[in-house]
Amino acid sequence: MPWDLLVRGGTVVTPAGPVAADLAVADGRCAEIAPGLAGEARETIDASGCHLLPGVIDSHVHFNDPGRAAWEGVASGSAAVAAGGGTLFIDMPLNASPPTLDGPSFDAKLAACRGTARTDFAFWGGIVPGRVDRLPELAERGVIGFKAFMSDSGIADFPAADEATLAAGMAAAAALGLPVAVHAEDDALTRRLAAEALSAGRLSAADYLASRPIEAETIAIGRAIALATETGASLHIVHVSSGAGVALVAEARSRGVDVSCETCPHYLVLTADDCRRLGAVAKCAPPLRDATEQAALWEAVADGRIMLIASDHSPAPATMKQSANFFEIWGGISGCQPLLGLMLEEGHAQRQLPLARLAELVAAAPAARYGLADRGRLEPGCQADFSIVDLAVARPLEAAALRDRHRLSPYLGRVVRGRIRQTVLRGQVIARDGEPVGPPIGRLVPGPAYKASPA
Repeated sequence: MPWDLLVRGGTVVTPAGPVAADLAVADGRCAEIAPGLAGEARETIDASGCHLLPGVIDSHVHFNDPGRAAWEGVASGSAAVAAGGGTLFIDMPLNASPPTLDGPSFDAKLAACRGTARTDFAFWGGIVPGRVDRLPELAERGVIGFKAFMSDSGIADFPAADEATLAAGMAAAAALGLPVAVHAEDDALTRRLAAEALSAGRLSAADYLASRPIEAETIAIGRAIALATETGASLHIVHVSSGAGVALVAEARSRGVDVSCETCPHYLVLTADDCRRLGAVAKCAPPLRDATEQAALWEAVADGRIMLIASDHSPAPATMKQSANFFEIWGGISGCQPLLGLMLEEGHAQRQLPLARLAELVAAAPAARYGLADRGRLEPGCQADFSIVDLAVARPLEAAALRDRHRLSPYLGRVVRGRIRQTVLRGQVIARDGEPVGPPIGRLVPGPAYKASPA
């Protein structure tokens, strides 16, 4: 029988490095990777001059569906992921209404994604006060882990986890065999500094930046690591913004604590100067840091102390990004689509980060961290999720190229590398030259504690 798909003449980025080879797909999986494969296929793609990269697994997005789809929505968000070479997104529990805190809210989110998502998808569950007892039903339905905020989330129905809640949530997650991801900023410190600025009438972007210092991040990371050590939880620190934060994680790992961290393109590409210059479109928490911190993050990316890179795509309507009071503006950066292009330019082209390492950061590492064993790598037997990219093309990012709902991006005008000719999910083309192809075929990818419902 012929293969379902044969991609000829490209350079396949394997875990061992790039190799000139053809890639054959059968039953949605990589069947063979070798030069000059003989045989026929139902569909053949000429990838001459292009690289095949594992499909991006963006493990940190806020698509706000159901309930707040006007902020993004699965349809537009997943189209943006696919246009950027992504094949799987993992959606955070907050911003949807209701947030993903129990079985029924998981079911509502699943219903919003089925028949709508253009890529595969997975979910985080939430840890909030008074709801820790619901974590087992989320695990059984297939969440890949649990998310908690150590500071105000900005969403009333997803309050911060106090220390007792976080400890109980970590203990429950450890028993379920799932990781806990935390937004690590010290709430008491950031609240105090923000209140002082507001009472003095200091309302600018610079004042906001000063209200969320690196110390707030390191205090919270240290507390989270201590709780993980006590409870035996697997801990993941999301969107680390400082070298000191990375150092705390690395030191704990050296002591045998199961802890990892991620950073985001905005911390690697933008600085606090960009926030002051661009304003609301570049507001996030933790905030952008100075060039010294950015250099420290790049060092940690290169040497492996930062395990993975995710977009933290957190959009909002334009009306929520406008105020003379910078503290009132919604804090979130949109960036799921340009993630790969930014890393190919800033990491590979500018800093000579090897393609195999880049692929690990955006695909293999999130798959491994969250128990998705057959994803994130281009190897025989793995799911055939990949993008076909012409690395010779580099051009400024334009709003017209974006597929997310609001197209409010701090990256506009910045060079992104790689024309993503096609994105392939389970051997089927889902995007071509930035445009969706065919009907949405995304499926739920359950976590390792998933229990299938009886037939």
